[in-house]
Amino acid sequence: MNDGFAFFDIIIFAMLAIYLVFQLRRVLGRKTGMEKPPTNEFTEENKSTSQQENIIPLHNGNQEQVVTASGITKLRQLDTNFNEKEFISGSRSAFTWIVSAFADGDAMKLEPLLGPKLFKSFDQAIQERVAAGEKLETNIVSIKSAQIDEVSVEGNTASITVEFVSDQIKVVRDTEENIVDGDPDTIESLTDLWTFNRDVTSPNPNWILTRTETPAEN
Repeated sequence: MNDGFAFFDIIIFAMLAIYLVFQLRRVLGRKTGMEKPPTNEFTEENKSTSQQENIIPLHNGNQEQVVTASGITKLRQLDTNFNEKEFISGSRSAFTWIVSAFADGDAMKLEPLLGPKLFKSFDQAIQERVAAGEKLETNIVSIKSAQIDEVSVEGNTASITVEFVSDQIKVVRDTEENIVDGDPDTIESLTDLWTFNRDVTSPNPNWILTRTETPAEN
């Protein structure tokens, strides 16, 4: 009698096991041979980083575009020591120095930082200001952003255009300290495109400012 109950229990447990296996297979699914191989998150991340090494952001208005930086690739081939972060840091310092020196009318400080044609233009503007008895006061409140806009390489000469967005207070006064232009209480948001050049074969690591312009408004 007991053997009969034992046999009945075995059947019950076997049926319960089959039911549980069926439920698990239905919930988890079965491999069919068509599944995609599991992805390695670290491999995908490295692949993405590698693809983005030669890509730089290009802002146009409120939209951010991404362009292939073939110019940077070529520049790196010619100058293995080139580093974007260090360049941007240096360009920010140059922006502050040059804007301040121009406002102060300090041509001697400007000359080693500018290309010959641009220096001539700056120096002429300073002389005209002095002749008019005017004084320019420029206060850079902040440099909100500085980013590479374009890179090109021709021969051994590399050119990098940087877009600066800054907040400045500009005032022009006459000999009697009367305000001719600007407002000391108004902060202007300005966008400038500055192009720096350098002969990558030269032992001199300094970049020279060769062009300044204000992008046209859309």
